[in-house]
Amino acid sequence: MQQTTLPETIHWIGKETMSFKSPSDIEVTTHQIPAWGDIPNTSIQAKPLMIYHHAFDASPSQLQARLEEIGEVEPQWVYTMYQQTHFHSTTHEVLGVVSGRARLCFGGEANPRRFEPTVEKGDLIIVPAGVGHRLLDDLGTESFSMVGAYPRNKHWDMCYGHPGEERKAKAIERLDWFQSDPLYGADGPVLHV
Repeated sequence: MQQTTLPETIHWIGKETMSFKSPSDIEVTTHQIPAWGDIPNTSIQAKPLMIYHHAFDASPSQLQARLEEIGEVEPQWVYTMYQQTHFHSTTHEVLGVVSGRARLCFGGEANPRRFEPTVEKGDLIIVPAGVGHRLLDDLGTESFSMVGAYPRNKHWDMCYGHPGEERKAKAIERLDWFQSDPLYGADGPVLHV
């Protein structure tokens, strides 16, 4: 019997369907963002901010199940993004947009080399430790929300680029990068940067 390879992995759960596009079928954008003030951004590990565009069509619980199945990260919350620039010094972050559309700011709003993408349902964002991020505008008629996930056994902290956080930021250089792609496992875009 001849098997056909589909461009998307489709799972049926009751009457709900969910799909995850293969890595070769998605557009991925990457951005290096220089340090700005006391926000290190991508300067410490040189791993880029990544956005997997239109990578999935899934509910929050379905995306959480997929991330748990792959096992690289643990989903910890479903929420929007804070409106104050912050970064994490203890872990990288994976954000899967599960509803709405928003304009975000990465790098610090006063940073002339900041990145302000519009993201929407189905986008997955890989935020390296140290990258400042915040919500600028919720653009959709549906409230903007994401599944937030972190590498196993890592606990996130909140840093704001304030004086005195330099020691925390220095710890970023000791963090391991992903061993497998959070959405795709053994092969995926995060492993090729």
